[in-house]
Amino acid sequence: MADHTEAGAGTALELVIVTYFSRDLVADLLASLPQDVPVVIADNSQGADGVADLVVDRPHGRYLTGAGQGFAKAANLAARTSTRPYLVFVNPDTRPAYEQLTTLVEDLVEDPTLGAVAATTVAPDGRVELGVGGWEPTVARALVYSSGLHSRLPRAGLYARPEPFEPIDLDWLTGACMAVPRDRFLSLGGFDESFFLYNEDMAYGRRLREAGLRQRLRTDVLIPHAGAGSGGSKEAMLQMRGSSMVTYLRRHNSPVTLAAMRLTLSAGALGRTLVSLLRSHKDAARGFVAYNRGLWRGAPDMGQDMPPTDP
Repeated sequence: MADHTEAGAGTALELVIVTYFSRDLVADLLASLPQDVPVVIADNSQGADGVADLVVDRPHGRYLTGAGQGFAKAANLAARTSTRPYLVFVNPDTRPAYEQLTTLVEDLVEDPTLGAVAATTVAPDGRVELGVGGWEPTVARALVYSSGLHSRLPRAGLYARPEPFEPIDLDWLTGACMAVPRDRFLSLGGFDESFFLYNEDMAYGRRLREAGLRQRLRTDVLIPHAGAGSGGSKEAMLQMRGSSMVTYLRRHNSPVTLAAMRLTLSAGALGRTLVSLLRSHKDAARGFVAYNRGLWRGAPDMGQDMPPTDP
Protein backbone atom coordinates (compact mmCIF):
# COMPACT_ATOMS: atom_id res chain seq x y z
CA MET A 1 0.00 0.00 0.00
CA ALA A 2 1.29 3.46 -0.88
CA ASP A 3 1.98 5.77 2.03
CA HIS A 4 -0.33 8.72 1.43
CA THR A 5 1.55 10.84 3.96
CA GLU A 6 4.70 10.81 1.86
CA ALA A 7 3.70 13.01 -1.06
CA GLY A 8 1.57 15.95 -2.13
CA ALA A 9 -1.26 17.40 -0.11
CA GLY A 10 -1.50 14.15 1.86
CA THR A 11 1.63 15.18 3.75
CA ALA A 12 -0.04 18.33 4.96
CA LEU A 13 -3.60 17.42 5.91
CA GLU A 14 -5.34 15.91 8.90
CA LEU A 15 -8.98 14.88 8.89
CA VAL A 16 -11.02 16.18 11.82
CA ILE A 17 -14.10 14.12 12.65
CA VAL A 18 -16.31 15.41 15.46
CA THR A 19 -18.56 12.63 16.70
CA TYR A 20 -21.57 12.23 18.96
CA PHE A 21 -22.69 8.61 19.31
CA SER A 22 -21.60 8.11 15.70
CA ARG A 23 -19.43 4.98 15.86
CA ASP A 24 -21.03 3.11 12.94
CA LEU A 25 -20.91 6.17 10.70
CA VAL A 26 -17.28 6.87 11.55
CA ALA A 27 -16.34 3.23 11.00
CA ASP A 28 -17.83 3.30 7.51
CA LEU A 29 -16.16 6.62 6.73
CA LEU A 30 -12.71 5.45 7.82
CA ALA A 31 -13.13 2.15 5.98
CA SER A 32 -13.49 4.12 2.74
CA LEU A 33 -10.19 5.99 3.23
CA PRO A 34 -6.55 4.82 3.16
CA GLN A 35 -5.35 3.41 6.47
CA ASP A 36 -2.43 5.84 6.71
CA VAL A 37 -4.34 9.11 6.27
CA PRO A 38 -3.89 11.33 9.35
CA VAL A 39 -7.16 11.57 11.26
CA VAL A 40 -8.30 12.83 14.63
CA ILE A 41 -11.60 11.89 16.25
CA ALA A 42 -12.96 14.50 18.67
CA ASP A 43 -15.59 12.57 20.60
CA ASN A 44 -18.46 14.48 22.17
CA SER A 45 -19.99 11.30 23.60
CA GLN A 46 -17.04 10.95 25.99
CA GLY A 47 -16.14 7.44 24.88
CA ALA A 48 -19.61 6.03 25.50
CA ASP A 49 -19.80 4.23 22.15
CA GLY A 50 -16.19 3.04 21.91
CA VAL A 51 -15.33 5.18 18.90
CA ALA A 52 -11.74 5.49 20.15
CA ASP A 53 -11.12 1.90 19.02
CA LEU A 54 -11.46 2.97 15.40
CA VAL A 55 -8.12 4.80 15.35
CA VAL A 56 -6.06 2.41 17.48
CA ASP A 57 -4.61 0.61 14.45
CA ARG A 58 -4.26 3.67 12.24
CA PRO A 59 -0.61 4.84 12.17
CA HIS A 60 -1.58 8.53 12.09
CA GLY A 61 -4.79 8.30 14.12
CA ARG A 62 -5.59 10.34 17.24
CA TYR A 63 -8.47 10.36 19.69
CA LEU A 64 -9.63 13.30 21.80
CA THR A 65 -12.48 13.62 24.28
CA GLY A 66 -14.67 16.53 23.27
CA ALA A 67 -16.42 16.50 26.68
CA GLY A 68 -19.86 17.07 25.19
CA GLN A 69 -19.37 20.81 24.72
CA GLY A 70 -20.55 20.96 21.13
CA PHE A 71 -19.13 20.78 17.62
CA ALA A 72 -17.21 24.06 17.59
CA LYS A 73 -15.34 23.43 20.84
CA ALA A 74 -14.39 19.87 19.87
CA ALA A 75 -13.28 20.95 16.39
CA ASN A 76 -11.15 23.75 17.81
CA LEU A 77 -9.53 21.35 20.28
CA ALA A 78 -8.58 19.09 17.40
CA ALA A 79 -7.16 22.06 15.49
CA ARG A 80 -5.09 23.32 18.41
CA THR A 81 -3.53 19.90 19.00
CA SER A 82 -2.82 19.12 15.35
CA THR A 83 0.67 19.27 13.87
CA ARG A 84 -0.50 19.41 10.24
CA PRO A 85 -0.70 22.72 8.35
CA TYR A 86 -4.09 21.95 6.78
CA LEU A 87 -7.24 20.53 8.36
CA VAL A 88 -10.26 19.00 6.65
CA PHE A 89 -13.38 18.95 8.81
CA VAL A 90 -15.50 15.96 7.76
CA ASN A 91 -18.93 15.00 9.09
CA PRO A 92 -19.27 11.32 10.08
CA ASP A 93 -22.11 10.80 7.59
CA THR A 94 -20.20 12.09 4.55
CA ARG A 95 -18.22 9.82 2.23
CA PRO A 96 -15.42 11.78 0.54
CA ALA A 97 -12.78 10.01 -1.52
CA TYR A 98 -9.17 10.61 -0.55
CA GLU A 99 -8.48 12.37 -3.85
CA GLN A 100 -11.34 14.78 -3.17
CA LEU A 101 -9.87 15.70 0.19
CA THR A 102 -6.46 16.44 -1.33
CA THR A 103 -8.13 18.53 -4.04
CA LEU A 104 -9.53 20.86 -1.38
CA VAL A 105 -6.14 21.18 0.31
CA GLU A 106 -4.35 21.78 -3.00
CA ASP A 107 -6.57 24.83 -3.53
CA LEU A 108 -5.40 26.25 -0.21
CA VAL A 109 -1.76 25.50 -0.98
CA GLU A 110 -1.95 27.23 -4.36
CA ASP A 111 -3.95 30.29 -3.28
CA PRO A 112 -2.95 31.93 0.05
CA THR A 113 -5.91 34.33 -0.15
CA LEU A 114 -8.29 31.44 0.55
CA GLY A 115 -9.39 30.90 4.12
CA ALA A 116 -11.62 27.90 3.42
CA VAL A 117 -12.49 25.51 0.60
CA ALA A 118 -15.50 23.21 0.85
CA ALA A 119 -16.81 20.30 -1.14
CA THR A 120 -20.42 20.16 -2.33
CA THR A 121 -22.53 17.58 -0.54
CA VAL A 122 -25.13 15.60 -2.42
CA ALA A 123 -28.11 13.64 -1.09
CA PRO A 124 -28.54 9.89 -1.70
CA ASP A 125 -30.59 10.73 -4.83
CA GLY A 126 -27.59 12.61 -6.25
CA ARG A 127 -29.09 16.08 -5.93
CA VAL A 128 -27.02 18.87 -4.41
CA GLU A 129 -28.23 19.59 -0.89
CA LEU A 130 -29.77 22.89 0.11
CA GLY A 131 -27.36 24.60 2.49
CA VAL A 132 -23.93 23.69 1.08
CA GLY A 133 -23.25 27.33 1.84
CA GLY A 134 -25.18 30.53 1.74
CA TRP A 135 -25.38 34.26 2.20
CA GLU A 136 -25.48 36.67 5.11
CA PRO A 137 -29.07 36.74 6.40
CA THR A 138 -31.21 39.77 5.59
CA VAL A 139 -34.95 40.37 5.89
CA ALA A 140 -35.34 39.99 2.13
CA ARG A 141 -33.39 36.73 2.03
CA ALA A 142 -35.33 35.36 5.01
CA LEU A 143 -38.59 36.22 3.24
CA VAL A 144 -37.54 34.46 0.03
CA TYR A 145 -36.50 31.35 1.96
CA SER A 146 -39.55 31.26 4.25
CA SER A 147 -42.00 31.70 1.39
CA GLY A 148 -40.40 28.93 -0.63
CA LEU A 149 -39.43 31.30 -3.43
CA HIS A 150 -35.80 30.17 -3.17
CA SER A 151 -36.70 27.29 -5.51
CA ARG A 152 -37.43 29.89 -8.22
CA LEU A 153 -34.85 32.43 -7.07
CA PRO A 154 -31.94 30.17 -6.06
CA ARG A 155 -29.54 33.02 -5.28
CA ALA A 156 -31.97 35.21 -3.37
CA GLY A 157 -32.57 33.09 -0.28
CA LEU A 158 -30.50 32.17 2.75
CA TYR A 159 -29.11 28.83 1.61
CA ALA A 160 -27.41 27.85 -1.64
CA ARG A 161 -28.15 24.83 -3.80
CA PRO A 162 -25.96 25.29 -6.88
CA GLU A 163 -25.89 22.93 -9.81
CA PRO A 164 -22.81 20.71 -10.14
CA PHE A 165 -19.91 22.64 -11.74
CA GLU A 166 -21.79 25.95 -11.37
CA PRO A 167 -19.48 28.78 -10.24
CA ILE A 168 -20.91 30.62 -7.25
CA ASP A 169 -19.73 33.17 -4.68
CA LEU A 170 -20.97 32.60 -1.14
CA ASP A 171 -20.68 34.37 2.22
CA TRP A 172 -20.17 31.13 4.15
CA LEU A 173 -19.56 27.45 3.46
CA THR A 174 -20.84 24.26 5.03
CA GLY A 175 -18.50 22.59 7.49
CA ALA A 176 -19.61 19.11 6.37
CA CYS A 177 -16.44 18.71 4.31
CA MET A 178 -14.32 21.85 4.55
CA ALA A 179 -10.57 22.42 4.41
CA VAL A 180 -8.81 25.29 6.20
CA PRO A 181 -5.21 26.38 6.78
CA ARG A 182 -4.65 25.47 10.42
CA ASP A 183 -2.66 28.53 11.53
CA ARG A 184 -5.02 30.95 9.84
CA PHE A 185 -8.06 29.15 11.21
CA LEU A 186 -6.70 29.45 14.74
CA SER A 187 -5.58 33.05 14.29
CA LEU A 188 -9.18 33.95 13.45
CA GLY A 189 -10.38 32.21 16.61
CA GLY A 190 -11.51 29.02 14.91
CA PHE A 191 -15.19 28.19 15.08
CA ASP A 192 -17.23 30.33 17.47
CA GLU A 193 -17.55 28.14 20.57
CA SER A 194 -20.63 29.95 21.80
CA PHE A 195 -22.53 27.91 19.20
CA PHE A 196 -23.09 24.37 20.44
CA LEU A 197 -24.12 23.29 16.96
CA TYR A 198 -25.12 25.07 13.73
CA ASN A 199 -24.24 28.57 12.53
CA GLU A 200 -20.61 28.21 13.53
CA ASP A 201 -19.87 27.84 9.80
CA MET A 202 -21.87 31.00 9.05
CA ALA A 203 -19.95 32.82 11.79
CA TYR A 204 -16.61 31.57 10.44
CA GLY A 205 -17.51 32.81 6.97
CA ARG A 206 -18.16 36.23 8.46
CA ARG A 207 -14.75 36.18 10.17
CA LEU A 208 -13.10 35.36 6.87
CA ARG A 209 -14.84 38.21 5.07
CA GLU A 210 -13.95 40.67 7.80
CA ALA A 211 -10.31 39.56 7.52
CA GLY A 212 -10.34 40.20 3.76
CA LEU A 213 -10.00 36.49 2.93
CA ARG A 214 -11.84 34.49 0.31
CA GLN A 215 -13.63 31.16 0.47
CA ARG A 216 -14.48 28.73 -2.31
CA LEU A 217 -17.17 26.12 -2.80
CA ARG A 218 -15.95 23.41 -5.16
CA THR A 219 -19.12 22.50 -7.04
CA ASP A 220 -17.11 20.00 -9.05
CA VAL A 221 -16.17 18.05 -5.91
CA LEU A 222 -19.35 16.17 -5.07
CA ILE A 223 -19.44 14.34 -1.72
CA PRO A 224 -22.15 11.79 -0.84
CA HIS A 225 -23.97 12.78 2.34
CA ALA A 226 -26.21 10.25 4.02
CA GLY A 227 -27.81 12.85 6.28
CA ALA A 228 -27.91 10.28 9.06
CA GLY A 229 -26.73 12.82 11.62
CA SER A 230 -25.46 11.90 15.07
CA GLY A 231 -26.84 10.16 18.10
CA GLY A 232 -28.88 13.20 19.08
CA SER A 233 -32.62 13.19 18.40
CA LYS A 234 -33.76 14.85 15.20
CA GLU A 235 -36.16 17.17 17.01
CA ALA A 236 -33.44 18.31 19.41
CA MET A 237 -31.14 19.02 16.47
CA LEU A 238 -33.79 21.10 14.72
CA GLN A 239 -34.60 23.03 17.87
CA MET A 240 -30.89 23.76 18.20
CA ARG A 241 -30.82 24.93 14.58
CA GLY A 242 -33.53 27.49 15.28
CA SER A 243 -31.88 28.63 18.49
CA SER A 244 -28.47 29.03 16.87
CA MET A 245 -29.92 31.07 14.03
CA VAL A 246 -31.52 33.51 16.47
CA THR A 247 -28.25 33.79 18.39
CA TYR A 248 -26.40 34.68 15.20
CA LEU A 249 -29.04 37.15 14.04
CA ARG A 250 -29.14 38.87 17.43
CA ARG A 251 -25.41 39.55 17.33
CA HIS A 252 -25.33 41.20 13.94
CA ASN A 253 -28.63 43.02 13.60
CA SER A 254 -30.67 45.71 15.29
CA PRO A 255 -33.59 44.61 17.50
CA VAL A 256 -36.07 45.66 14.80
CA THR A 257 -34.29 43.69 12.07
CA LEU A 258 -33.93 40.71 14.38
CA ALA A 259 -37.65 40.74 15.12
CA ALA A 260 -38.51 40.96 11.43
CA MET A 261 -36.31 38.01 10.48
CA ARG A 262 -37.41 35.95 13.47
CA LEU A 263 -41.09 36.45 12.62
CA THR A 264 -40.43 35.70 8.96
CA LEU A 265 -38.57 32.47 9.69
CA SER A 266 -41.20 31.46 12.22
CA ALA A 267 -44.03 32.04 9.75
CA GLY A 268 -42.18 29.96 7.18
CA ALA A 269 -41.75 27.09 9.64
CA LEU A 270 -45.42 27.29 10.60
CA GLY A 271 -46.44 27.16 6.95
CA ARG A 272 -44.24 24.13 6.34
CA THR A 273 -45.73 22.48 9.44
CA LEU A 274 -49.25 22.85 8.08
CA VAL A 275 -48.28 21.59 4.62
CA SER A 276 -46.55 18.57 6.16
CA LEU A 277 -49.64 17.74 8.24
CA LEU A 278 -51.87 18.00 5.18
CA ARG A 279 -49.57 15.54 3.42
CA SER A 280 -49.54 13.24 6.49
CA HIS A 281 -45.80 13.80 6.95
CA LYS A 282 -45.96 13.86 10.74
CA ASP A 283 -42.21 13.48 11.33
CA ALA A 284 -41.48 16.47 9.10
CA ALA A 285 -44.17 18.49 10.88
CA ARG A 286 -42.63 17.74 14.27
CA GLY A 287 -39.29 18.89 12.90
CA PHE A 288 -40.64 22.25 11.82
CA VAL A 289 -42.37 22.66 15.19
CA ALA A 290 -39.04 21.95 16.89
CA TYR A 291 -37.28 24.53 14.71
CA ASN A 292 -39.91 27.10 15.65
CA ARG A 293 -39.49 26.20 19.30
CA GLY A 294 -35.79 26.96 18.97
CA LEU A 295 -36.52 30.34 17.39
CA TRP A 296 -38.54 31.42 20.42
CA ARG A 297 -37.56 29.27 23.41
CA GLY A 298 -33.88 28.70 22.73
CA ALA A 299 -31.71 25.60 22.76
CA PRO A 300 -32.79 22.17 24.02
CA ASP A 301 -30.97 20.38 26.81
CA MET A 302 -28.19 18.73 24.80
CA GLY A 303 -26.83 17.00 27.88
CA GLN A 304 -29.81 14.75 28.40
CA ASP A 305 -28.37 11.99 26.23
CA MET A 306 -24.89 12.25 27.66
CA PRO A 307 -23.46 9.63 30.01
CA PRO A 308 -22.73 10.79 33.56
CA THR A 309 -19.28 12.25 34.21
CA ASP A 310 -17.11 11.78 37.25
CA PRO A 311 -17.46 14.52 39.88
